[in-house]
Amino acid sequence: MKVSLFITCLCDTFTPDVGKDTVQLLERYGCDVDFPANQTCCGQPAFNSGYKQEAIKAMKQMIRAFEASQYVVGPSGSCVQMIKEYPHALKDEPEWRERAQAVAEKTYELTQFLVEVLHVEDVKSTFQGTATYHPSCHMTRLLGVKDAPRILLENVEGLHLIELPMKEDCCGFGGTFAVKNAAVSGQMVDEKAQHIDETGAEYLIGGDMGCLMNMGGCMSRNKQDVKVLHIAQVLNSQ
Repeated sequence: MKVSLFITCLCDTFTPDVGKDTVQLLERYGCDVDFPANQTCCGQPAFNSGYKQEAIKAMKQMIRAFEASQYVVGPSGSCVQMIKEYPHALKDEPEWRERAQAVAEKTYELTQFLVEVLHVEDVKSTFQGTATYHPSCHMTRLLGVKDAPRILLENVEGLHLIELPMKEDCCGFGGTFAVKNAAVSGQMVDEKAQHIDETGAEYLIGGDMGCLMNMGGCMSRNKQDVKVLHIAQVLNSQ
């Protein structure tokens, strides 16, 4: 099975090890992973800010980068969901809409791909510690990936999961929302950090680096002793 890694901007820039963990997980289950070097931003920041034409340029480049791939897998529910939006965004351009649909149908978030395509629920990983899991908004509410992360984490040997109070609440990141509505975003993440603190967990696990960076920054400012980890880092732990 051939898989193309969709690295995402945040992982590529700030947490490249998450990309490495993603590749190693996929290779563990027989995937032949490549990395199309002409991939770029998925266009979500521009699109969500109302700059549709600028976003479409990025979308078309992403389609070119991945249309020859058998599968496309990324360590971000938010960015994968953006690719799912391509056919709608390009609805007025029939040729590009069809190409966008083809790419969207073969693009998956990492845990979604492991559970739904590879049919793997236990990656045989070991991780010692107590953790709580934050289900990010785009991954759960738009992409619909709710069970896969939990199934995989529950099968990690040594990991004790603690339910996060008010887990459905947004962390306040929301991409450009955190910039345009800084005061509101700040209060939202403060509340999320408080709920994380209530669990007493040593680790916060999530599937979107934007959310993790936002919560991690807040907890750092609050002097909370909680380490932030992407789910790929936990699943690839031995």
